[in-house]
Parts: sequence; C-alpha cells; structure tokens
Amino acid sequence: MDTVIIVAGGSGKRFKSDIPKQFLELSGKPVLMRTIEVFFRYKSSLQIILVLPKQHIEFWKDLCEKYEFNIRHKIVQGGKTRFHSVKNALNTVDRLDNLVAIHDGVRPLVSQETINRCFFKAKESGNAIPCIPPHDSVRQISENTNHIIDRSLLRLIQTPQVFHTNILKQAYNQEYKEVFTDDASVLESLGEKIFLVEGNRENIKITNNIDLIIAEALFKP
Repeated sequence: MDTVIIVAGGSGKRFKSDIPKQFLELSGKPVLMRTIEVFFRYKSSLQIILVLPKQHIEFWKDLCEKYEFNIRHKIVQGGKTRFHSVKNALNTVDRLDNLVAIHDGVRPLVSQETINRCFFKAKESGNAIPCIPPHDSVRQISENTNHIIDRSLLRLIQTPQVFHTNILKQAYNQEYKEVFTDDASVLESLGEKIFLVEGNRENIKITNNIDLIIAEALFKP
C-alpha cells in the first residue's frame, strides 16, 4: 500500500488570523479537507497520514465531526520543523517496498495528472518532484549589485514529492540541516539524483489571503 503524508503545520500568522490557513474554508469546507479529498479521489486505497501540531489535533477532530468528514486517515503529531514532522510520520510507515508521497496540506489544487506523473516516475526512478517554469524575470542580488538569471534554467518546485520509502527513510535518519527546504533536498544530501516531472500551475501553496481568493476562483469540486 502506498502512502501520502500530508503536512499541515501552519500557524495563520501570514493571514493575521487566529485560525491557521489549513483550517480556513475553501468553497465551504476547510482547505485541509479539500487536500485530503484530492488524494482519496486519486486512489482510495492510499494510506493517508496527516501531520498536525499537538495544539491543533483536537481542533481538527472537532472539524471532522462538524463537517462529517469521514475519509480515513492517521494523525501524527508534528515536530519543531517540517523535517522533524515528516520524520515523525515516516516512523509510522512500516513497509519499505512501497512509495510515499509528501504533500503540503495547503495545496488543495494539485491535479490528478500531476499526482499520477509523480507516482509513475518515482516507481520507475526512485523519486519524482513536480515543478513548473517561472513566468517572471528573475534577478540574483549580491551585496552591491544584482544581475539577471536565465529563467529557462530555473524551476519552481511543488508537492507531492514522491519517493521509494526505504530510500527516504535512510535520508531522514540524518541530522537536521537548515538547507533542508523540502524533502528532495534531504534526499539530495545523500548524493541521490533528483528527478523532475511536470506539475500544474494551479497547484499553488495557500500562504496568504490573496492565495485563498485565487484558490476560490480556481477550485472545481
């Protein structure tokens, strides 16, 4: 059985809200529920592991009752960083001969095609990271100057990032480093080659009010 780990550790600070962004409503239902539904639609047999901060677990359970949310999932307590949260979830995954996807809880607009590309490529090559090319011009700054960067050589990274479970577990046995900005960077630190696949531009990460407005416009139940 393949697994998806959905990481939802937001505090709501960027929204200036007491309610963390993953619990705000998107088309009548919390963002996090919309995200879980996407993976359930992709494959109902997926093991779904939801990582939440300790202080949000009871609130989430109350939301599930309120919205009559019945998709089966396991809840794991998060750690002090995203790295530690993912590691806590991986420690509950016993099988080593399957695939595990790691996804941001506030990316409810990932397409079925993107998820399928990630799982297919990871099964073939060991890992798969979705990405899209940037549309804007990009400049690199230094202390006293800045210069243009060829944007054709750049990619914007998304989730789900999918891996062979045994390889990912090995990667997460190492000590945390600040350069670990995503799961691919953790794996890459062991010398593993990272494989990119096409993502979907609608797969935005909801981090502020404008993102939520855009997501409402894009969302199709």
